[in-house]
Amino acid sequence: MTTSRSSNPRPGPVPRAAPALLLACHPLPTAAVTVLVTALAVASGRDAAGCVLVAAAVLTGQLSVGWCNDAVDAARDAAAGRTDKPVAGGAVSGRAVWAAAFTALALCVPLSLASGPVAGAVHLTGVAAAWAYDLGLKATVLSWLPYAVGFGSLPAFVTLGLPGHPWPAWWVVPAAALLGCGAHLANVLPDIPADLAGGIRGWPQRLGAARVRTLIPVPLLAATVLLVLGPGEPPGPGGWAALAVAGALTAGGLALGRGSPRVPFVAAIAVAAVDVALLLADGTALTAA
Repeated sequence: MTTSRSSNPRPGPVPRAAPALLLACHPLPTAAVTVLVTALAVASGRDAAGCVLVAAAVLTGQLSVGWCNDAVDAARDAAAGRTDKPVAGGAVSGRAVWAAAFTALALCVPLSLASGPVAGAVHLTGVAAAWAYDLGLKATVLSWLPYAVGFGSLPAFVTLGLPGHPWPAWWVVPAAALLGCGAHLANVLPDIPADLAGGIRGWPQRLGAARVRTLIPVPLLAATVLLVLGPGEPPGPGGWAALAVAGALTAGGLALGRGSPRVPFVAAIAVAAVDVALLLADGTALTAA
């Protein structure tokens, strides 16, 4: 699921034509999610063809979401003076970005279903949730829900494409959904003042920046607990170490956050990295018994 920003204007020239269209898809989060899910497919035991299909399906889905986001936000970005944004800055037309979004979405459908009808339906549900966020849910108290659904669908998409089409273990989907909620909070935090000025009142905006800073590490720490204790077997040294590191990072972020507003954000990113490492390390244990 692609994260998005609508922050205050940032300086810098806007590239033109094809580079501008690429920039409009939110390339960094698009690449990050694609690489992460592909790595998860490799770790879970999907064959080479299956991993390629996962990468292609996730990439097209993320591209469609990123382009949809920039097309929807074009008027708001222009009003806020976001000349660094490709559509608002006039480097690429809104029509071209919408065309790219729908083309990527059209490609995502068969690429997702190529992993099997159930796996494909699960992935497309996550993509649909991300589009719903872009198209209006981000301005409501339910802004967290598309992130939870989008991130939660990804490990299920991977495991359901394995031979036998197994569902993921019970703890995998909620752990991924919690990662999504943490990503939502961390992504929105820098933009809360500008969002409120633009009339966007999603869940984080209603909480306010101070509460969001405090809350960011909490869902990520909860995800760590699920990933370590969920399998039901006594954790090994690596599991206990992950819990200790995540707990220390969360406590440190909360304790030092008053003096430096960036500390909770950095701590949250570090806890998220621990969670991603755990998710990849679980590999073939992600499927239900």
